[in-house]
Amino acid sequence: MKNYKIAIQYDGAPFFGWQIQAKGKTVQGEITRALQTLLKHDVNLIGAGRTDSGVHALGQVANFKTEAVLQPFRFLHSLNSLLPFSIRIRDISEVPEDFNSRFDALSRSYLYFISKNPTPFNYQTVWAHYYGLDVKKLNEISAPLMGRHDFASFTKLAKERDKYDCNITALKWNKLKDQVVLYIEADRFLHGMVRAITGTAVSIHQEGGNAQNMMAILEARDRKAAAMSAPANGLFLYKVRYPEGV
Repeated sequence: MKNYKIAIQYDGAPFFGWQIQAKGKTVQGEITRALQTLLKHDVNLIGAGRTDSGVHALGQVANFKTEAVLQPFRFLHSLNSLLPFSIRIRDISEVPEDFNSRFDALSRSYLYFISKNPTPFNYQTVWAHYYGLDVKKLNEISAPLMGRHDFASFTKLAKERDKYDCNITALKWNKLKDQVVLYIEADRFLHGMVRAITGTAVSIHQEGGNAQNMMAILEARDRKAAAMSAPANGLFLYKVRYPEGV
């Protein structure tokens, strides 16, 4: 059995997220259908991260298995020809049979884009936010989130989940022309966590708060303590990091 890893980019606006659902068009569903058309058998496509409805990806990773011996360049072209242009497969490579794009990931990183001057060309990929944002203050407010913590305050509580600990290894707000960009990396993320962190940091900033406010929210371990989530359209899955050589 051959195992293949694919690197994927997509515009999340037309889709109900990554994961296949009973109703609604999804990224995983579109790619799975295209793979099955080419390979002539059922395919189990495993994604590294389950992005929500409207969330985009610059560096999603997935893997699938097949008995077929593929010619990567030719197969890549054929696969893209069957997909909507809102989804592009950027690379395909054979990996060890035991590789799993989800469980073998060392970390995942996201970018969140905020703009006070959205244009007709980027309004679907930024949070249109007209309040002046100071990246220095945002970095100070967000500092308590670094490291390993219980992030229950930044996710919708689910009965099947009993662990909320994540280790944030990088969190940095930057100014890019007229945009404010959040870069965040962690060993794992909870459902809606990046959007909740973004919305909460911006809310504390607007209200003149500081790092102590963020620490209090973190320690509350209660989603009601945090602010509303930032919109989905500003969020991008940026990169999934694996052990060297995979």
